[in-house]
Amino acid sequence: MRTQVAIIGAGPAGLLLGRALELQGIDTVILERRSRDYVLGRIRAGVLEQGTVEFLDAIGVGARMHAEGQVHTGVELCFDGESHRLDFADLVGRKVMVYGQTEVTRDLMAARDASGAGIIYEAEGVSLHDFDGSAPKVRYVKDGVAHEVSCDFIAGCDGFHGVARASVPEAAIRTFERVYPFGWLGILVDRPPVADELIYAHHERGFALCSMRSPTRSRYYIQCGADERVADWSDDRFYDELRRRVDPETADRLVTGPSIEKSIAPLRSFVAEPLRFGRLFLAGDAAHIVPPTGAKGLNLAASDVVYLAQALSEFYGDRSEAGIDGYSERVLRRVWKAERFSWWMTSILHIFPETDAFGRRIQRAEFDYLKGSRAAGQSLAENYTGLPF
Repeated sequence: MRTQVAIIGAGPAGLLLGRALELQGIDTVILERRSRDYVLGRIRAGVLEQGTVEFLDAIGVGARMHAEGQVHTGVELCFDGESHRLDFADLVGRKVMVYGQTEVTRDLMAARDASGAGIIYEAEGVSLHDFDGSAPKVRYVKDGVAHEVSCDFIAGCDGFHGVARASVPEAAIRTFERVYPFGWLGILVDRPPVADELIYAHHERGFALCSMRSPTRSRYYIQCGADERVADWSDDRFYDELRRRVDPETADRLVTGPSIEKSIAPLRSFVAEPLRFGRLFLAGDAAHIVPPTGAKGLNLAASDVVYLAQALSEFYGDRSEAGIDGYSERVLRRVWKAERFSWWMTSILHIFPETDAFGRRIQRAEFDYLKGSRAAGQSLAENYTGLPF
């Protein structure tokens, strides 16, 4: 098989890139290790920056998002029961969209199906070859039959544990990582959200987040120990702990119900450098991970794809290699800003093992500064709604 760009991974990054390149007349093949149902069954966050919304519109997959998504013009911060709303529209004239990552994936799959481009699911034993030269190849096994894809470029969009980054020689890549000493215990419940906008709460017992997937489906999180087990948390225990950590009015409004999904997500910050290795590019979670506190994971994947699609379009349309030569540096500048913001949000909202009385006072001072300074509020709003591509 011959294609121009072989894309490894049918998560949001791979699907976004496939769609963006397809609209520019660039041929792609997408290989996915898992089944279609498995990919659609992954529960992920869904706060989309304004730039991500505009990108989805530009590639023609935004209709259902606008029909079913929820536009938010602010968030609420809570510190030991005291609340403060940050009005994004007033502070920076921008907004975000709450629309689940699973739904974004579904829309992108539907668009690719409609175009006839297709995706090769359950591709086993994927291996990358000769990406340091001019004729890269990808090999895989499907239904017991070995296949090879010849291509001009390979896009590694297969996540943190994927084969793309693992194929790079150790001496050619450097990684930066911080693993946080706690996780997020989250539940999904078919009950109306407790508020119209997200609530981020800091409490001496730990962090909590009140979020939503739709007007009738809520997503709630609490900080928990990194070694805790889901089985140890009944629904009642979870709701009792959530009520303790949010402000009293929110606790009184909380409508509980049986969880339809419950899981613990570890938190880490991770960046690989560089993101280009000859004819191989890394994008999305294969390139970087952020703690979910700043709602940046899917949005960073989208910005990677914007840059990579532009670079490949220049290569095929203008015969210019400037874009692909500058891809890594351009992406990493934005990645590290998002990493900084996500780390900062995590540091002010969570209780760390080393958090003492001094540390708590510093966290309180951050909250008071955000309450009293328009400039501080604008900084948070600018980063939360998304820095320009």
